[in-house]
Amino acid sequence: MSLPKIGNLAPLFTLQNQDGEPIALKDFRGKKNVVVYFYPKAKTPGCTVQACGIRDASREFAKRDTVVLGISPDSVAKLKKFQQEPKKDDSAPLDFDLLSDEDHAIADKYGVWAMKKFMGRESMGIIRTTFIIDKDGCLQAILDLNDFKTKNHHEVVLGKLDTLL
Repeated sequence: MSLPKIGNLAPLFTLQNQDGEPIALKDFRGKKNVVVYFYPKAKTPGCTVQACGIRDASREFAKRDTVVLGISPDSVAKLKKFQQEPKKDDSAPLDFDLLSDEDHAIADKYGVWAMKKFMGRESMGIIRTTFIIDKDGCLQAILDLNDFKTKNHHEVVLGKLDTLL
């Protein structure tokens, strides 16, 4: 599967958030810009740093009329624990929706479920990737680990939002 094309409508999805509530991408159309970021696994060091950066920049995302949705193959229960206790420099809960894609169907749709190599082992998993979607539902940008590190992800995304919107 390949990545969706910039300028096209972003692939639609409805997934359960950390509270078991359905979140549908189409519900934001005409209302908010959306940052969808795929991350490999809740409560791991890199994913925690990335999520806490987004939490700490929540006012900046709000100023840009943008919501952030994090998607991983974790269960709803694991996402709830991650949301409540991210464990970086403070214990403030994450203030954005984390979505469960346990069967990785949405990751497949977005072209981010692929063979990865980690510590000499190969396995299928999420390729850390971020999609910026405008209020019309069109894909405006795709960012990957060539564009950001987990610690500056939020800064790179905010900068990209400023150039696009």
